[in-house]
Amino acid sequence: MSDGFAVVPIGVVSSALTDPAAAPKQGVEGGPAARIVLAPEWIDAAADISVGDRLVVLTWLHLADRRTVRVHPRDDPAAPLRGVFSTRSADRPNPVGLHEVTVLEVADGQLRVSDLEAVDGTPVIDLKPVLRGGA
Repeated sequence: MSDGFAVVPIGVVSSALTDPAAAPKQGVEGGPAARIVLAPEWIDAAADISVGDRLVVLTWLHLADRRTVRVHPRDDPAAPLRGVFSTRSADRPNPVGLHEVTVLEVADGQLRVSDLEAVDGTPVIDLKPVLRGGA
């Protein structure tokens, strides 16, 4: 195994969501519009992102329990326990969140996006375009 590595946040989520327990499990389940506030040194890296673009936002789910190895899917105690690697649970050894969003607005180092279920203050670690049918 590796001796470790560093992940550098490129920005932070600004959202009305503040309680992970009250947040939707996936953005398509009612995640609100939110803002990705980019760190000044990364604003130019987003220069080609436009309104209407689909992005995968990678976040560091900083409130997750990193010791968890088994969960009840969707926090449903009636569901059988499963290993976290077969679920989308935020609780996992490396709590990387994946969020597919649509860009609604680009202004002043911020991206307003749809369907982002990450809570306010969540570090953003990367943005990637959604690729459809190749490329």
